[in-house]
Amino acid sequence: MDTDTIFSQLTAHFKEIIPLEETDIEIIIPALEIVHLKKKDFLLQEGQISKHMRFIAKGSLYAYYIDEKGRENTTQLGIENWWVNDLYSYLSGQPSRMFIQANEETTVIQISKENLEILYKEVPAVSDFWRLKMQSAYVTLQERTFEHSRVDAYTKYRNFVSTYRNIEQRFPQFMIASYLGITVEYLSYLRKKHLTDVS
Repeated sequence: MDTDTIFSQLTAHFKEIIPLEETDIEIIIPALEIVHLKKKDFLLQEGQISKHMRFIAKGSLYAYYIDEKGRENTTQLGIENWWVNDLYSYLSGQPSRMFIQANEETTVIQISKENLEILYKEVPAVSDFWRLKMQSAYVTLQERTFEHSRVDAYTKYRNFVSTYRNIEQRFPQFMIASYLGITVEYLSYLRKKHLTDVS
């Protein structure tokens, strides 16, 4: 993907939520940075402070933390046109407690916190965009917290595959299982059950 195509992808994403004039886009583009990652490259590591908002233009990322037993616990999965970040670290300025890693060759557009604050003033619509995105992220977090404690594993799996179509094939089974809070073996069972139910 060439630079113009990558930036056009992000501006099109913005326009799905907010109106943007060509003059707005001319202000936004210089504030953006493109990062290319190879598979398994880290975008963020535990202990670092997240200072950017990150948009996936191509490829996929996953976020996870390592618990006291040394196990990876997947907290986020992301593919093209998704934002992936440690919002706690970004908003609080505290060191991250998670890792964000490329699941495949990935191209990310990032905007530094400093540049984003400037854009809020120069292009007010960008502020509206993030207000709406933050609201959506909070609602999603609340739904996931509720689902985690009150919904059975099969319902979680069905909700996952219906909400995030085509994502399951992009990630290894152990990541999907970790995200859902189940074992790989149980995920395999749920997949077979789901295929039987929908056939």
